[in-house]
Amino acid sequence: MKKLYAALAVLALLCASASATEVLKASHSVAPSHPYHLGLVKYAELVTERTNGAVTIDIFHSAQLGNERDNIEGLQMGTLDICVTSTGPMGGFEPRFFMFDLPFLFRDREHVYKVLDGTVGQELLKKLSDVGIVGAAYWENGFRQVTNSKRPINSINDIKGLKLRTMENQVHIDAFRALGVDPTPMAWSEVFTALQQGVIDGQENPVPIIYVQKLIEAGQKYLAITNHVYSPSLFLISAITLERFDAKTRAVLVDTAKEVAFYERGLIKQMDEEQIGLLQKQGMVVTYPDQAEFKAACQPIYTKYEERFDKKLIDNIINTK
Repeated sequence: MKKLYAALAVLALLCASASATEVLKASHSVAPSHPYHLGLVKYAELVTERTNGAVTIDIFHSAQLGNERDNIEGLQMGTLDICVTSTGPMGGFEPRFFMFDLPFLFRDREHVYKVLDGTVGQELLKKLSDVGIVGAAYWENGFRQVTNSKRPINSINDIKGLKLRTMENQVHIDAFRALGVDPTPMAWSEVFTALQQGVIDGQENPVPIIYVQKLIEAGQKYLAITNHVYSPSLFLISAITLERFDAKTRAVLVDTAKEVAFYERGLIKQMDEEQIGLLQKQGMVVTYPDQAEFKAACQPIYTKYEERFDKKLIDNIINTK
């Protein structure tokens, strides 16, 4: 009888342990070979290790749980726990995130990281708590480039008249209109098919997206390295999710996202450097147009938005050294 009670006690402990395990859902909208996914895999491993198995994470890629806006709304409702998203749809929740879509705002990655990891970037993340979301860290999407199916882009005249998919925010749309483009806002999950069917001529995204999403197979023959916008990505956690945990576990979930940001950013930089050559080997024609005329054409965008985003804040970003 004692042996039976002992066995039952062990079984009860095992059941309690199993029921205590929290399985979180993490979502992103791109392929599993992209750094978003690779970063989430590393994050999940570290969280499970640091919580001694009390928290595990299931990762859903390629917009399996909806597009980026769907994911953000899921965080607010508590139906999704974690997502990695571009800042594209975030302006609807905190308008100043649109500021990052001002063309040619950042000089290089060093400039980017000083802003995002400094006071300006961190204050923006904190503002997300007002809409039920915890902005844990800035990950990276990267400097955006233009692809199309019509012609190589060597000057501003070559981009004029192209019908390009843009992110779903007005700053982005206005910037491309200033360049003479016909901007077509569209959820990312719809883009590949739209390219295949000729609904749009092209799109713009960082090189790792262009490569891992195999846009060359959708007829994208030409790549222009324009670096017209740097796209941060955001590692977001539902405030409802975090409330379920004690302070120690909350710290693990947030701090690990900050730590893995450096790993994910490094992957983006490495892929940027490697994948341009790989795209050329696949037959994509790569050009490097002079940025000067593109910058000049986009200057009215700053005038239009400086009041909305606070001219002093924009100047602070531009002048960060």
